[in-house]
Amino acid sequence: MLALCLMDDTHCIPYRSTGYFSKLICDYLDQKPELQHLYHRFPSLENFEDQIEEKSGFERANRELLQRQLQQQYQGFEITEALQNNLENLANSKTFTITTGHQLNLFTGPLYFFYKIVSVINLCKRLKQQYPDYDFVPVYWMATEDHDFAEINHINRDGGRLVWDREASGPVGRLKTDSLAPVLDRLEELSGPGTRTKHLLKILRTAYLQQANLAQATRYLVHHFFAHEGLVIVDGDDVELKKVMIPYFEKDLLENLSSAAVKTTTDWLSDNYFEQVHARDINLFYIKEGLRERIESDGKVWQVLNTDIRWNRSELLEELQNHPERFSPNVILRPLYQEVILPNLAYIGGGGELAYWLQLKTLFNKVAVPFPMLILRNSALLYTNRQEQKLSKLGLEIQDLFQPLHQIKGKLAAETAPVNPALEPYQSKLQKMFDELEEVAHLTDKSMLGAVNAQRQKQLNGLDKLRKKLIRAEKRKHSDTMQRLEDLYLQLFPGGGLQERHDNFIQYYEEYGEAWLEKLMQSLNPLDFRFTLIRQK
Repeated sequence: MLALCLMDDTHCIPYRSTGYFSKLICDYLDQKPELQHLYHRFPSLENFEDQIEEKSGFERANRELLQRQLQQQYQGFEITEALQNNLENLANSKTFTITTGHQLNLFTGPLYFFYKIVSVINLCKRLKQQYPDYDFVPVYWMATEDHDFAEINHINRDGGRLVWDREASGPVGRLKTDSLAPVLDRLEELSGPGTRTKHLLKILRTAYLQQANLAQATRYLVHHFFAHEGLVIVDGDDVELKKVMIPYFEKDLLENLSSAAVKTTTDWLSDNYFEQVHARDINLFYIKEGLRERIESDGKVWQVLNTDIRWNRSELLEELQNHPERFSPNVILRPLYQEVILPNLAYIGGGGELAYWLQLKTLFNKVAVPFPMLILRNSALLYTNRQEQKLSKLGLEIQDLFQPLHQIKGKLAAETAPVNPALEPYQSKLQKMFDELEEVAHLTDKSMLGAVNAQRQKQLNGLDKLRKKLIRAEKRKHSDTMQRLEDLYLQLFPGGGLQERHDNFIQYYEEYGEAWLEKLMQSLNPLDFRFTLIRQK
């Protein structure tokens, strides 16, 4: 049975039953006792009270710095009343943030980007209801310093990929976007003449062709959709914000702070689950325009890989003091950067993100920075009334699709066959017959038992082969039905994977406009730790 989430057309199923989430994440959501040493507090409404109390010691100077730098980052943007209130409130000791982060994917990338942001906004609203004396600000941390361009330069569209094809190196947030004009032209060709499409294309052209770089383009696009909800967008590629991290960066460069702190936890995860990310001796990159390379050291000399840049100890410390913006945290240190500069209570991320956060609690303990609550972002499957009706004619429900296609086909073939292809009655009869033969052999000549059991297995194997042939024959008999099932399955699970990891929001905006986003806001509950099924018209 499905459990009701928020609305009549929104239902939920356990993450574990979907088959798409790791044992580590499912065990975390089940609050298995053996994982409790990996996190501080499990995210429940009640536990936020203690988290607020602990984070109340956040330094006022850091609040004021954050507020000042955000005002600079938003220069040239139209500030909504909700956003202005949140920016002003950040200086107040009774204001806290809920944060998510993501790469600067082309046109926002996969659908789950929106699910992340809706999750932080909805959680802030729920916390305000529960703790009205405090304010809660939703934050999107842009991964502007990432340098893996191949991960972000495309979206899936009309059965293919729309790709931003250019040479790129260094932090992606600094990339100029003027070369995206042909990509936008191609998107327009694929999209058709609809009013919603024209409106969206205008927004995208303004974002990507009239902003200074990819960071500003992403800010513009996300700001357009969520500024009225007060979403605050943070760019960590900021010299003043980096200055706060100088002491932590120095410890990592000179004392291998991160790797030493997380080693025990990482070893435990590797033995019991898996290691999500590997902590290096130094977990910092060095960045300049067109450059982001790792820093390594032999204890006497520090060098930037694949360059001629190197320093001795005093030169390194001088560079760090004069140019902290040139030091970029990797996946191990970036969470610490976030928690040092934000009055943050919780981080909302995907399963992979939470897996590496679970490696980091000992690091936070070592530097005496409160560890945030870790919340799995909402996941969702969007489907239409018509798709549901088609499945119903096949005798299936949406939740039946959370298994491999061949298994669904086999189950459907078995249910429609004139006899049960499992052949269980015949298997039982066969077992009973050989049980009787065993008794005869036992009384006659015990040495015959091996021959009897060998023959038993041979016949059972033959029966299993026959079962598989019957199922294949039933599938062929109902080839039209199987094709309809496959078409529906691939619409909802493109490529056999989760829709949210494949589809881009554009096709849903073209169909439903802003109502699509409103439906997400109504349907996604970040503290209901189940997979959400959302029926659309």
